[in-house]
Amino acid sequence: MQEINRHEGDAGNCPGEEGKSYELALSYINGGRYSEAVGILDGLIEKDRRNVNALYSRGVAHMSSGNYRQAGQDFLRTVALDREFLNAYKNLGFVQLTMGKEDAAITTLERALEIDPAYVDAYCLLGDVYIDAGEYDKARAVIEKALELEPDGAEPHCKMAMYCLSQGDFRGLKKQYTILKHLDPALAAQIGGLFFDETPDENG
Repeated sequence: MQEINRHEGDAGNCPGEEGKSYELALSYINGGRYSEAVGILDGLIEKDRRNVNALYSRGVAHMSSGNYRQAGQDFLRTVALDREFLNAYKNLGFVQLTMGKEDAAITTLERALEIDPAYVDAYCLLGDVYIDAGEYDKARAVIEKALELEPDGAEPHCKMAMYCLSQGDFRGLKKQYTILKHLDPALAAQIGGLFFDETPDENG
């Protein structure tokens, strides 16, 4: 709230300064005030339809509020204007997966990996897509690649945990849960509470 108040003050003092308005929109997104963020970003995009950051951020606001179709349109426009905007590809892939468009999500994420073959987030999300599509060998392969690139990353281990769950491999799930207790205790607590009736201790 303090951050929002500060940015509201800055934007109010400099009503014509687009940078201040954009920072206010970002603070609204961080504060969960998505419709207010969209209102500001609409104005910025109306002034400059090639404003890549405003388009991307509006997509994030739409995605966060469950307006996936609008989010997808904004992310598509973002990558059309900036073909190396990796986070836009990732979020577009997430939106496509959420809308049941697995083939489109795969194409989008593969495009991101052509740009950056070490983009761990894309491999992790591809794992979700392949699990959802029932292509478990491909899911395991991309998740293993994510683990190879980021062996101490909580997200790749979480995806491997979900892969193990999809295979009914509770021994593998338990192994990933044990690793996550040290990497991300809060995430491990969710898995432990759901599947093992336990939570990490204060020391992880």
